[in-house]
Amino acid sequence: MLHATRRDECFRVNTSSGPLNGRVDGKAGGPAIVFSNSHATDLSLWSAQVDALADRCNVIRYDQRGHGMTPVSSDEVTFDTLAQDVVAILDALDVTRALLVGVSMGAVTMLRCAALYPSRVAGVLGCDGQWAAPAGARDTWDARMRIATDQGTAALVEPTVSRWFTPTSLAQATDGVQHARRMIGATSAAGYVAAARAMQSYDFRADYPQLRMPVRYVVGANDGALPVVMQQMSEATADSRYMAIPDAGHLPNLERPELFNEVLRRFVAELA
Repeated sequence: MLHATRRDECFRVNTSSGPLNGRVDGKAGGPAIVFSNSHATDLSLWSAQVDALADRCNVIRYDQRGHGMTPVSSDEVTFDTLAQDVVAILDALDVTRALLVGVSMGAVTMLRCAALYPSRVAGVLGCDGQWAAPAGARDTWDARMRIATDQGTAALVEPTVSRWFTPTSLAQATDGVQHARRMIGATSAAGYVAAARAMQSYDFRADYPQLRMPVRYVVGANDGALPVVMQQMSEATADSRYMAIPDAGHLPNLERPELFNEVLRRFVAELA
């Protein structure tokens, strides 16, 4: 277990595949909530959510492998290994069960963790993730990985934010857009590629009818085909609700934090 003085600062958890960087904020002894970042971002993605929950929750964030201050894994990155990372963090912090929250790649990570380790999960809020790699994912990610390798992730900043945010947010160059630009550009090419490979070919649709904890599926209403996909995920999950956040794209927690935080606070209250 990590010492209690680690609160409000970063900590490191050692695993067989390498260390994980994390941070604990909020109320010691409060209900535990763990946040998992999307591809090409880091734990700072969740700053607005920490501010919204710090007075009532034990808030845990971490950098997924190859992102932020977590180095690239020594092993192949898969969603099963990413799910194991969540459990490693819970174990290190002596947390028995937690609410898991993730967006995009982080949503797939948290929902896979819930399927593999249900006794450790009080509930899941999955945001803008898919239960299986979409058609054409391998070719799409191959193209992006080539750019990252040949030109660096700086070359992916503008194409990525143009997919992630609504035209209004892009035109206004909001704080969320600027924050995303910084995180994408700071992601190492090796970290980008390692995580992208995990997203090229996966299919966890069989997991969802087996989930027995409360699940909330949240999606940006303007995130392409994902509203339809996430509604299907919700329909396959027994104890779940689906909700779309208006005027938001792929990262509603960053683009519309006030609406996202309202959903999140309500879910925390329901679990309590």
